[in-house]
Amino acid sequence: MTEDRADTASDSPQEMALLADPDIAGMPGENLPATPPEQPLDMPEQDFRGPPPAGPTAELPGLRVIAARLLAFGGALAIAFIGAQQMLRVFGDNITFLQGVLLVLFVITFAWVGFSFCAMLAGLLAPRLRTPEGPNDARIAVVMPVYNEQPADTAGLLAALGRDLYREGLAGRAEIFVLSDSRLPQIVAAEMAAVSRLRELSPVPVWYRRRNSNEGRKAGNVAEFIRRWGGRYDQIIVLDADSVMSAATIRALSARMNADPAIGLIQTMPMLVGGQTIFARQTQFAGRVYGPAIARGVSAWSGDSGNFWGHNAIIRVRAFASCCGLPTLPGKPPFGGTVLSHDFVEAALLRRAGWKVRLDYDLRGSYEGGPPTLLDMAVRERRWAQGNLQHLRLLGGRGFTTVTRAHFIIGVLGFVMSPIWLAMILVGLALSANVLLSRPDYFPQTYQLFPEWPVFDPVRMLWLFIAAMGFLLLPKLIAILRAWLRPLARNSGGNVRILGSALFEIVLSALIAPVQMLIQTRQILEILQGRDSGWEAQVRAGQIPPWRVVLTRHALHVLTGLVTLTVLAFMSPEQLIWLSPILAGLILSPLTSRWSGSPVFGRWARRRGLLVTPEERETPEILTAANALAHRIAATARPFDELPCDPATLARHKALLPLRDARPVAQRLDVLAAGAKIAAARDRAEALSFLDPAERLALAEERELIEIWAELPE
Repeated sequence: MTEDRADTASDSPQEMALLADPDIAGMPGENLPATPPEQPLDMPEQDFRGPPPAGPTAELPGLRVIAARLLAFGGALAIAFIGAQQMLRVFGDNITFLQGVLLVLFVITFAWVGFSFCAMLAGLLAPRLRTPEGPNDARIAVVMPVYNEQPADTAGLLAALGRDLYREGLAGRAEIFVLSDSRLPQIVAAEMAAVSRLRELSPVPVWYRRRNSNEGRKAGNVAEFIRRWGGRYDQIIVLDADSVMSAATIRALSARMNADPAIGLIQTMPMLVGGQTIFARQTQFAGRVYGPAIARGVSAWSGDSGNFWGHNAIIRVRAFASCCGLPTLPGKPPFGGTVLSHDFVEAALLRRAGWKVRLDYDLRGSYEGGPPTLLDMAVRERRWAQGNLQHLRLLGGRGFTTVTRAHFIIGVLGFVMSPIWLAMILVGLALSANVLLSRPDYFPQTYQLFPEWPVFDPVRMLWLFIAAMGFLLLPKLIAILRAWLRPLARNSGGNVRILGSALFEIVLSALIAPVQMLIQTRQILEILQGRDSGWEAQVRAGQIPPWRVVLTRHALHVLTGLVTLTVLAFMSPEQLIWLSPILAGLILSPLTSRWSGSPVFGRWARRRGLLVTPEERETPEILTAANALAHRIAATARPFDELPCDPATLARHKALLPLRDARPVAQRLDVLAAGAKIAAARDRAEALSFLDPAERLALAEERELIEIWAELPE
């Protein structure tokens, strides 16, 4: 009966009024204000060098957490030590300068791959998680910050979530809040149209607020929400514009947080869904098959000092408000200015005040989209790289736990390992060139009876290479074996198909890895040169990149591969055996980048059972509903210039506008200019042709301007 009620109520604008705030209950849907009454909550800016705010008393980690940390970090150190010892034996006693440099780079790389392996093994010590029973009346806000997104897609996700919340019995204490930072006039107009339709479709209250200033970017968007409405809620669920969680998962998160008053944040493990291209499907498959084991390991060694990934998490509002007001870092970007990777920092600030930050790896109803192409991933990584490098200046912050600092360092190494890997290759090539081009001196001393032969142990070097490859591939093999023992393999097409998919993923990853190495190395160099990443809307659904784009973007990669191949073919052909996977990835990068970004090849792979995940074979209900509702919202959308033709649509649009603008007149010159131009126009179309983008934006969000414009003839 609940399911039937949700379906029939979705088109009733009165449904929201019945479930809205008591102060405004009973009002027609189109007359609801854009936002609920404000209930401010103080969110002071934090001083990283000052004392942390008061919070719960932090507990000492349990024996399982200590054992997991010893296994993850102690195992990595042991692997690094053994690797260093073996590498020293490869070089012998008299190490040259270049050999010493290679030794340092090798040990760092060996420790990194060893840590990845040991951290996954630590998942064997992960705690058993459960959802407690009992009453829970915590008020929940589901907030979705958006910035120039596809409005129908985001509204579809939230409409499906609203229905799911109603079915799960959370409608009485859950509300949805769209926090817009959009700046493009056409996007803002479409966004408001989609949200007005969303308010009709959702049986839970939906609120909408668009900021006039993008100060602080996403973190500033959420902070402003807390400062204005934080007192209204106990917990907030933060979503990205392409992410969603099932209501059952939200109920479980809320119950777990409510049962432990010391929990400040619980992060879920989002599953990638909706991938259409080969690249997106490869990332999606890897996250689904290898991700759970990795998440168990992170949960095990993190304990109560977990991390935050910026979305698909539940946050205790008052803890977040008291601890996580982010200051503007001194200095200019890229190391100063707005904190970009704010999620890591917010988790660190919560933990230093004593709040628990957990990764609950067991909840599966958490989903997000992924970048469709390699080039789109590179754009995202540019901003992440800059944000993670910013964390270097926060390592000495007062009160941060050791594990928090480890999260910072791991985040930095995730990008810095690319230039380290590249440097190791270049030093290795320099050593080979030195041997080939220099004349050896076997009798450096006069009257020396016996020569000093150069020492190099190729067999031991081969075993070190095999060990490094083992640390990289064993976690994937273990994840495949684990999938065979669980329904995961059966739900992904069977044991043979999941093994074939894993082999396909390994080959494609090997081709992409050297390209990503050069891309990330260039990004690091740009950041060190002071170039800011800026803030662009993310590409969430793309198409196959044209040849012109891939050839331009990968020209340097191809040239590097061809030059290296040519030089080695003449000077040291045996080196090609070791470097052939890297050279192949660089030379084939335009083909790999283009074809992996093809939805056609993505559909071909899916029809043959490659890179298939359980969520594709049996799509979760909330994702199916979101897709259908997104199409429904898009189909009923009307262009902004037709807004005055439908009084009901016009009324819904005006309902999303703030009742008054608190900005001084000096900051509203675009409004004044738009008003003057509209007054001088003969009809609506001419008025729109007079307006520049800033004035069109003013028209879309000012009641008086819309009313004047609507009175003009068509």
